[in-house]
Amino acid sequence: MSTRLFVLCSLLSGAMWASGSPKQSGRARITGIDHVTIYVSDIEKSRRFYSDVLGLTVGCPQYSGSETCLHVDPSEQYVLLKPLSTKIRMDAHKSWLAEITFATDDVWDLRQYLRTHGLHPGPTQKESDGAQYFRVLDPEGNSIGFVHRPPSKIANTASSKQIGLRMIHAGFVVKDLAAESRFYVDLLGFRLYWRGGFKDDGTDWYELQVPDGPDWIEYMLNIPANADHKELGVQNHFSFGVKDVHAAAAELRSRGYQTFDGPEVGRDGKDSLDAYDPDDTRVEIMELTPVQKPCCHPYTAEHPKP
Repeated sequence: MSTRLFVLCSLLSGAMWASGSPKQSGRARITGIDHVTIYVSDIEKSRRFYSDVLGLTVGCPQYSGSETCLHVDPSEQYVLLKPLSTKIRMDAHKSWLAEITFATDDVWDLRQYLRTHGLHPGPTQKESDGAQYFRVLDPEGNSIGFVHRPPSKIANTASSKQIGLRMIHAGFVVKDLAAESRFYVDLLGFRLYWRGGFKDDGTDWYELQVPDGPDWIEYMLNIPANADHKELGVQNHFSFGVKDVHAAAAELRSRGYQTFDGPEVGRDGKDSLDAYDPDDTRVEIMELTPVQKPCCHPYTAEHPKP
C-alpha cells in the first residue's frame, strides 16, 4: 500500500469510529437501504429473472410509480426496474445501478442538514402512499435517495420462493476515495464495517455501514477508467443476505438457473455466490456472517441478523 493511501486509510478509519452517534450534528437517522433502482434493457425479461429466479414479489404495496417494482418480502425493501435510456445504452462506461435509496426518519431534517453543508439536494416529493423523499448527487455523480415511509397498513409475509432474507448491501465504483468519504463518512456518518483487498496489503474494497443500522455500501476501488459494461456490471451491484448460500445455490439450480459463480468464501470471510441479471448486473447472494477470518482487517461492527 502506498504511503498516501495508508495515511488516508488511517484518517478514514478514525472518522468512521467517531461517527456512530444516533443523530450526529443534528443529522436525521439513516437506518438502512430502502430500495435500489437499476436500468434494464427489457422489462419483461428482467422481471422474470427477479421474480421467477430470485423469487421477489411482483408489485409493491401502495407503490404507484412508473417503474416496475419488485418487493423484498417481508421487509419494506424493493427493487425498481427502470427502462434504459438511449444515453445510457450508448455509453459502455456508464453504471446501470441507477440509484441507491436509503431509509431515514426525517427527510425534511436531513435535506436541510445537507443544504447547510453546501449541497444542493432536489426538492422533497411525496408519493401516493404518503412516503416523502428527495435525491442528491454524491461527489462522483451517483444518484442517492432518502425516503421516509409511513407504517404499512398491509401485513407482509416472507415469500416461500424468495432467495434471500433482505437486501444487505449495494456496491459501486469509486474513483476518489477521499471525496466520497467526505460525503458518506464525514457528512452522513457511515461507519467502517470491513476493508480489504485482493492482496493482504492492498485495499480494493471499503464496506461502510449506514449510521443507524446494519446495511452497508461498498466502495469498489481501483477499477480502470475505461471499464466496459460487463466489468461495470460486476462492480456496481447489490446483495441479498441468506442463512445458507449452499441451500440458495441448490434452489437456483432447481429453478433451472445454472449460470452463477460460486458458492465460495471471499476475502471478507463470507460464503457467497454471484448471479447476473439479463443485463449482466451482478446480484450477490451472501451469508450474513463470516465462516472464516477475513483477510487484511477484522470486522469493526456487528453483522446483519436474520
